[in-house]
Amino acid sequence: MVKQKSHILPIIILSQFACTSTWFAGNAILESLTKKLDFGADIIGYVLSSVQFGFIIGTLLFGILMIADRFSPTRVFMLCAFLASLSNLFLILPNLSIFGLMLARFSTGFFLAGIYPVGMKIAADYYEKGLGKALGFLVGALVLGTAFPFLINGTSWGSHPDSVIKITSSITAIGGLLLFVLVPNGPYRVVSPSLKLDAGPKLFKNSEFRKAAFGYFGHMWELYAFWAFTPVAIFWFNTQTGSEISVPLWTGIIIALGGASCAFGGMVSQKIGSKKVAMIALSVSGLLCVVSPLLLSSPTPIFLLGWCLWGIAVTADSPQFSNLVASSVTPELKGTALTLVNCIGFAITIFSIQLLGLLQNIIPIYLLFIPLAIGPILGVYNLMDKKVR
Repeated sequence: MVKQKSHILPIIILSQFACTSTWFAGNAILESLTKKLDFGADIIGYVLSSVQFGFIIGTLLFGILMIADRFSPTRVFMLCAFLASLSNLFLILPNLSIFGLMLARFSTGFFLAGIYPVGMKIAADYYEKGLGKALGFLVGALVLGTAFPFLINGTSWGSHPDSVIKITSSITAIGGLLLFVLVPNGPYRVVSPSLKLDAGPKLFKNSEFRKAAFGYFGHMWELYAFWAFTPVAIFWFNTQTGSEISVPLWTGIIIALGGASCAFGGMVSQKIGSKKVAMIALSVSGLLCVVSPLLLSSPTPIFLLGWCLWGIAVTADSPQFSNLVASSVTPELKGTALTLVNCIGFAITIFSIQLLGLLQNIIPIYLLFIPLAIGPILGVYNLMDKKVR
């Protein structure tokens, strides 16, 4: 086993955190943005999904072309970080049109395809063993990056929406440059010598890969819809109880707790394995989907405690699924496998987000989160296969 320089993993983690801060930057200021530009509230669901759709198209293209396996992943990461930063800055243009808003969020999502899965590929190139632990910290950084815009918006720093965008765009560009300068291509990197357009379909013939991938898909059905509609849940709770919970601040806290759980789950996986960590996390989050009506009708401390526990459980399995996926394929296909699974997983998030967006106008809000239990149930079912380790 090659001994790694001590700065490698911290730099990858820091860069991943910085560069994924653009992911929910538009979401964090969406209410202010729609008011400023006089857009209707019905645009919100489409904006939430547009960044996901951009990420799906990006990962699909990156996966088909095997970008992370054929080219230097650190160079790809840096270039995509710069372009994601620029796309994010379009949100502060005066007189932004609805088309411009959607395009800015779409392009941000597209270039994030060269950041999130490529960052995991870089980690896999450095850690032949202990990848579950490394990915725990790495995906934890992604989660913290997702929470960061909400946390900024909930403080005096983010009192103006433009500040959130400027801060996240700046650190994204810095993060991309930092990784490129300080993290060379890893010692376990195996370059795929040629383009293989049939690589994706062949991966799904691998039963170990297939089971891990379908477990991840169940996880993704729940994750982003939970994040996207947590502000809705807090706002509804405030109106029903007369509470004054800060929507952006507590949304940021709930998401950020998932970052810590990813890191903790990564360390625990060294002892009990990635499969067990994923099953425990999925079981807990699935149970919370079912009991969410009780949480939304509880006193404020119990509601916040339950939602924080949900924020912890809903993300702890994510890096372990990535480890199971990466470990099930040959080194020259790890980047493609991670990118393809991300592509399909995020396509699923559009359906769950749109479903909740539709249901919030049909059913009471306190019942809104129950359909998310479908994902954890399917995820646990796939993990029960003995071939998945």
